[in-house]
Amino acid sequence: MTETAASAPPPPPPPADETGVTVLVVDDERSNCESLEKILSREGMRVLVAHDAKHALETLRQHRVHVVLTDLMMPGTTGLELLRAVKQLSPEVEVVLMTAYGSVEAAVSAMKDGAYDFVEKPLKRVAIVKSVRKAAERGRLLAENRSLKNELKVLLRREIVGSSPAWRSVVEVATQAAPSQATVLVLGESGTGKELLARYIHEKSGRAQGPFVAVNCAAIPETILESELFGHEKGAFTGAIGKKDGRFAKAAGGTLFLDEIGELSPQVQVKLLRVLQEGEYEPLGGNTVKADVRIVAATNRDLLAEVQAGRFREDLYYRLNVIAITAPPLRARREDIPLLVDHFLLMYCAKNGKPRMTLARGAMERLLEYAWPGNVRELENVVERAVVLSRADTLGEADLPDAIAQAAPAPPKALEFAVGTPLGEIETRVIKETLRHTKGDKSLAAQLLGISTRTIYRKLDGFD
Repeated sequence: MTETAASAPPPPPPPADETGVTVLVVDDERSNCESLEKILSREGMRVLVAHDAKHALETLRQHRVHVVLTDLMMPGTTGLELLRAVKQLSPEVEVVLMTAYGSVEAAVSAMKDGAYDFVEKPLKRVAIVKSVRKAAERGRLLAENRSLKNELKVLLRREIVGSSPAWRSVVEVATQAAPSQATVLVLGESGTGKELLARYIHEKSGRAQGPFVAVNCAAIPETILESELFGHEKGAFTGAIGKKDGRFAKAAGGTLFLDEIGELSPQVQVKLLRVLQEGEYEPLGGNTVKADVRIVAATNRDLLAEVQAGRFREDLYYRLNVIAITAPPLRARREDIPLLVDHFLLMYCAKNGKPRMTLARGAMERLLEYAWPGNVRELENVVERAVVLSRADTLGEADLPDAIAQAAPAPPKALEFAVGTPLGEIETRVIKETLRHTKGDKSLAAQLLGISTRTIYRKLDGFD
């Protein structure tokens, strides 16, 4: 360390740890370490010292360090080698190199390996402090950015939302099926959350660490679907200028979700049947390959009717239909609408950088009354549209599409119950649904149900 590093009188020191920055100084010359420790401590930084790479890495394992300030040329392990080790051990730590004149080229090269900056010797206090502060600030910003991205990822992650009996029973079956290797067939109308259930099954399975590959069989032209699924070798057909892995190869070790499976051509149905029967397939123009995938399929068609009409292979149908799950339409789980609205409001307010919004009572009533032909997907689109276009913190009926805001109330629907549903739960749902239909009018609900108002109150007390 030269005299210039500490010759100028320092400014009044800030309180200790004001910056919240911890710096690890690494230099085999003890006098340099002592001078740097004084300089950085006066700036309110916490300073740790190591005289070689071995002790530097031990310190990193024991302490939360923001910046490593290391000499480039040291006996034994060099600063460049230490840089690489630091980035492997703690990628979030920023590294500043100290280099003598004539080693600048090596320092610049080191920046390609992840160093934030370098300062030349003879060292100057201002240059050192400026570089370390900038490195610490960059590390802080990157950490904040990672944290925000993770928070947004959690918010945008599709979640299983709902507490209605119809939805709970479906999730229970999916939870039981997930750990097995059995093929699952998810049925239901468009927009009911079939892919959501497929992802849930994957995440709860032993293949959760593997890939989840989704294929919309209806969106890929029939002429190339076989190649997309099974891949092809170079020269397998005109235009096959190179080898290409199919979705089965990309899903190896994980789950392959085949959406709209009812759209498969007879030729592809035959190849898929072989995968399910033999656990292997052949890329176009290639040799037999073992299929290390779990298949979850989905369709909004009545596959049994397709079988009877001769459009879908019966043997494939039974291979797919090992465990069948039917996602209920939104009209069969209206109790979940408030929960879904709250979930989508949180998600799209975060995505669009808007403060948390709420839904007015009148608007919620309109959503509860609407028939929802597009199911949960339509509800999600309605909420996203309202969040993007509204300038208020509370969304009202005016923020809803005219088709919903001006729609006549949906006629009451027959309630559906799974065989074996306890009578108490059936009674609870019937009374609550009737009260929802009468907008809370207990006298009218009692008349519709053929019971006394007193019975309504007594049953309600039992619900709490």
